[in-house]
Amino acid sequence: MGRIEAFSDAVMAVIITIMAFELRAPQGATLTAVRAQLPGLLVYVLSFAFIGIYWNNHLHLLRAADRISGAVMWANLFLLFWLSLIPVLTKWLRDEYRHPLPAAAYGIVALAAAIAYTVLVRALIQANGRDSAVATAIASDAKGYASLGLYAAGWDLRS
Repeated sequence: MGRIEAFSDAVMAVIITIMAFELRAPQGATLTAVRAQLPGLLVYVLSFAFIGIYWNNHLHLLRAADRISGAVMWANLFLLFWLSLIPVLTKWLRDEYRHPLPAAAYGIVALAAAIAYTVLVRALIQANGRDSAVATAIASDAKGYASLGLYAAGWDLRS
């Protein structure tokens, strides 16, 4: 269990590090220069919070589990794949925030990450049993399904 947790922590740390390296300093020492960087900074804050929420939930989820399976490992990689796209989309959205396609792509990846997290939860419950601490902690997973619904409602196919 510790290895999958450590690997996932490392991947998420690298994701945040890549995003931090993409931050830009203002081009000058004026409020106008700072204001010009605000859209990019806000996208970074959103992405940092997004990854941070997944890291925190992932940590608690794995700590509640006693067993992992091959399905859990693949589901975990599926989640990490979608999260690994966030730095690229953060940069794209920062640079092209006035256009709908980068925002739609960010939303689609956010939805895919939420689906992947749901798959991971189900794989962990399957590996640990319906009476396990994981299953009890998740319960009906109303918040998880509400999140999926909100992510799905948030993107527009016309983009």
